[in-house]
Amino acid sequence: MSAKPDPASLPCSPLVETAGLKYFPRMLGKIRLHAQGKLWEDLHANLGKGSDGACVEFLHVGYDALKARVLQGGTDEEILQWCQEQSRPLNDTDKLVWNYYTTKLGWNDHITAILAKRKADGGLGDRDDIQTIAHYIDVDEGRLP
Repeated sequence: MSAKPDPASLPCSPLVETAGLKYFPRMLGKIRLHAQGKLWEDLHANLGKGSDGACVEFLHVGYDALKARVLQGGTDEEILQWCQEQSRPLNDTDKLVWNYYTTKLGWNDHITAILAKRKADGGLGDRDDIQTIAHYIDVDEGRLP
């Protein structure tokens, strides 16, 4: 982790929703901020990867196609609708499964070691209360203490 970011360089929390789908607005915000040259540099390396990659895979759309659509403009809701038109509509169970994944990522799973490393690198290794990636992001970006 580098110096604390300027809040204007950050997308929203990974727990914010568009039409009941968590993380989606964060991914779109990262695309928009990056295109404007404003995105916090620490977030550049994972554009289209990590949770972004998992989200586009879940939606069955390619990251480059999504990025191009976002840069055309429109609301998050319009872009989510476009994603569903490109692949498949999401039902309540789809959203429940994705949201559970998003909120629990890093807690006793394949990402646990990555979370531990990020916490240690960021000087948060002693924070046992940070048990998920979403919580870590909100602390790291200054939304939570």
